Amino acid sequence: MTRARAILFGECALAAVLLVAWHGATGSATPGQIPVQSGLRVALVKQPFIPNGTSTGPQTMASGGIKDELAKLGIEVREFEIKLTPKQEPEYGGWKRLGYALGHLGQAVQTNVRGGFFNVGLLGTCPSMPGMVAGLQQSGPTTARLKIALLWLDAHPDFNTPETTRSGSLGGMPVAIATGRCLTGMRLDAGLDPPLPDELVVMGGVRLTDPLEQELLNKSRIQQLSVNDLRTMSPAVTQQLDRLSRLADKIYVHIDMDVLDPREVEGHQNKVPNGPSSVELAKLFEMIFSRYPKAAAIGFATIPARDDGGLSIAALNRMILGAVEGLRQRK
Repeated sequence: MTRARAILFGECALAAVLLVAWHGATGSATPGQIPVQSGLRVALVKQPFIPNGTSTGPQTMASGGIKDELAKLGIEVREFEIKLTPKQEPEYGGWKRLGYALGHLGQAVQTNVRGGFFNVGLLGTCPSMPGMVAGLQQSGPTTARLKIALLWLDAHPDFNTPETTRSGSLGGMPVAIATGRCLTGMRLDAGLDPPLPDELVVMGGVRLTDPLEQELLNKSRIQQLSVNDLRTMSPAVTQQLDRLSRLADKIYVHIDMDVLDPREVEGHQNKVPNGPSSVELAKLFEMIFSRYPKAAAIGFATIPARDDGGLSIAALNRMILGAVEGLRQRK
């Protein structure tokens, strides 16, 4: 069955759409093509929908050499791109279409987990995060929702609501959405229900907040890790991850590329000085994914559109390989 024929079944045939899109993905590997010496299976999930359309960022990330690097390690790699159904394509504006896309993202993540694949989200923008979390939330052995913890690594908390935002940008709201503070319809479209409790959210590397956003953070129970904590893997990091491991069933690690030092993301429109390096974060991810079995997926958002010298794509690949090396060290 071709992808086009499968899609004709509409929304009710989402499973068929996922299956056909999965096997028809450009550059994806099938069993037998790559010698899987490590036993690891990695799914590169591209989510291109953003609040005002689509982004080429996920494809840029997928085509930046990471598939070859993973193949050299004997890892089976599959690539999947989120699409809307023909019925959803002409509906509403960008925000609603993004909500639909997040629902498909959650289904893809869930399917990957049950197929034995480790999810690496290649995301157009940070509002994709609720879909990644929703997929993990629904990936348990029964229909009961799992408790998912979020390690949010971003130069910004993205904790604004429509009432507090100065810019009006949805890109500054995903953590507020995921924790149930605003835009309930989008969260439910993503399949994230119930919302994340504050105590299961830890932010790291945040160094620029809006005034009213900071007021919301001060009233929340969300914990913070400093840039120095991330750089040095201070005891605060393991204390927080130990706590999340006790409270949650799975942990999702989310990275906005603007968390990095601007030297590695010069083309990022929201870069902020004094961030950690990709080398430091790669070592952090190696530790997290080797030491904490509940660390279940990782996602990267907002690769800069301009990448002079390929520094940003090199940083991305370095961080993905750090996480994968951690998985390889698990017993």
